[in-house]
Amino acid sequence: MASADLRDELTCSICLNIYTDPVTLPCGHSFCRTCIGHVLDTQEGSGAYKCPECRAESQERPALVNARKLRNIAENIRSTHPEQEEAGIPCTYCDSPVPAAKTCLMCEASLCEKHLKKHSKSAEHVLTEPTTSLENRKCSVHKKVLEYYCCEDTACICVSCSLAGEHRGHQVETLNEASEKKKEKLRNILQKLTSQREEAEKRVQNLEELRRQVQGKAAGVTERVTALIRDIRKQLEALEKRVLSEISRQEEQVSLRVSDLIRQLEVKKEELSRKMGDIEELCDMTDPVTVLQGRESDRDDYCDTEDTERRDIKVHDAGDLDVGLISVTLHSGLAGIVTRITRRRRVPEASDMLLDVNTDSDMLLDVNTASDMLLDINTASDMLLDVNTASDMLLDVNTASDMLLDVNTASDMLLDVNTASDMLLDVNTASDMLLDVNTAGDYVSVSEDLKTVSGSGINQRRPETPERFQGYEQVLSSRSFSSGRHYWEVEGSESGWWGVGMTYPSIERRGGQSLIGFNNKSWCLQKFDNEMYYMRHDSKSIQFPHSFSCHRFGIFLDYEAGRLSFYELCDPIRHLHTFTAAFTEPLHAGFCVYEDNSWVRICGILGFCVS
Repeated sequence: MASADLRDELTCSICLNIYTDPVTLPCGHSFCRTCIGHVLDTQEGSGAYKCPECRAESQERPALVNARKLRNIAENIRSTHPEQEEAGIPCTYCDSPVPAAKTCLMCEASLCEKHLKKHSKSAEHVLTEPTTSLENRKCSVHKKVLEYYCCEDTACICVSCSLAGEHRGHQVETLNEASEKKKEKLRNILQKLTSQREEAEKRVQNLEELRRQVQGKAAGVTERVTALIRDIRKQLEALEKRVLSEISRQEEQVSLRVSDLIRQLEVKKEELSRKMGDIEELCDMTDPVTVLQGRESDRDDYCDTEDTERRDIKVHDAGDLDVGLISVTLHSGLAGIVTRITRRRRVPEASDMLLDVNTDSDMLLDVNTASDMLLDINTASDMLLDVNTASDMLLDVNTASDMLLDVNTASDMLLDVNTASDMLLDVNTASDMLLDVNTAGDYVSVSEDLKTVSGSGINQRRPETPERFQGYEQVLSSRSFSSGRHYWEVEGSESGWWGVGMTYPSIERRGGQSLIGFNNKSWCLQKFDNEMYYMRHDSKSIQFPHSFSCHRFGIFLDYEAGRLSFYELCDPIRHLHTFTAAFTEPLHAGFCVYEDNSWVRICGILGFCVS
């Protein structure tokens, strides 16, 4: 008995164990240093520090005084009876430490199984699980055992509180009844929380599966993109090799021509030096007869010198780089790469790469339903899952599609072929070239997009205006060029008679001089029914001895240089002819369709044809 009383005196009222490094507050109560330290920490900011035992207050944090004697006694008890540390709360009435089975709130004593049998069985003697903290089991006002629960104030009360205290007239229940009701509510909450946890686990598994699927598809897309980039790089390297080879070929061609002209000029220099020496020798002679006789013999040489001056070699005879051909080769090559890329099988749409978002979104926690499940129970609220926080932690499946490659906008990322080559060679692609219906003849049909002209056997009965062609099936472009370098492509029908070229706006609109290529104001490539092609200007024509492998052509204009070049867009690209002139007016593209089955179309820059 005395041993049990001594243990009670050496027990910390906070942790209910024998003191460890005990300290004493100014009020005289002792606690473990760690235990009282935690309590004082929680009281910071409340305005006052209170002793857990007597509730004595102090405005400043109380100083902790080491209780050396108390510590020595506690350590002695702990070392003498180590089993007591594990034995739990001892029986109050046993001399040796025997674990208590129950604690009587009335007697304020803990009882082992032996003494419990002898204890009073009356209702006043309320038994609880073994505890040394009896203060919280008594009413703080009447110091009686708490036996009832006030439903209105949600507080545990004693019988005096119910009959004469502040809870008089309130609905009360016994602690057991109230406890069972609370347990039942907690069980319902637990059941619902269990269902939520299982549902959350299922969503976690679904999201993990989504992540695995996205990772797998990302690997596939990465492989395809890598292969595509590798193919583009390979094609670009081949195009680079082809363009640089063309530049080198032209450079070598010009270099050879320059070398030949230099050789001719060196021979000419030697001949001139010889003649100059002969003439100087005659000039130095003092014998007039010799000078006069020599004149007749050298007259032919002198005349030849004057004639040579008329046939003198000019620098431009060496030629220059055909920038038009280089530009066309680059334009067509880049366009061909883009065309081949777009013809490849498209990457699956991003929506196909996702799980059913609607189905998965239905699996998200219903926050409103979950909030309805929460009861106003203080002890239970700490146990509830913060549904809002949990939902924030889940992957927003709706935004997952934003993380994938936007296939629809991927084409915007492709190389702008026209812009890229324009920057390199200072060439403008006439991608916005359109037909001017106001210039179209009556038997010419113009497409709605103003890109295609075709022969029509039906009179369109267009209003007669000064700019309209009369008598010939021709039409001009609405756009004109008065400076710079420009390039565009056209395609003509395999059959029929058609022509394409350029003309001044001052070209006649009726009569023989209005036919494009048959006057000094227009230049034209013409195709006849017999598959023969001609270059025409001012009624002069050049016939090509060979047939063409494709019917797509590139036209390159260098206005300042006075060059208009035509190219057959086969593989490799073939230079057909270059007109040279000092242009004096803006130039319009001109199109002729002389038969019903013929047509010409202004094309995008698509590259060369494959023969």
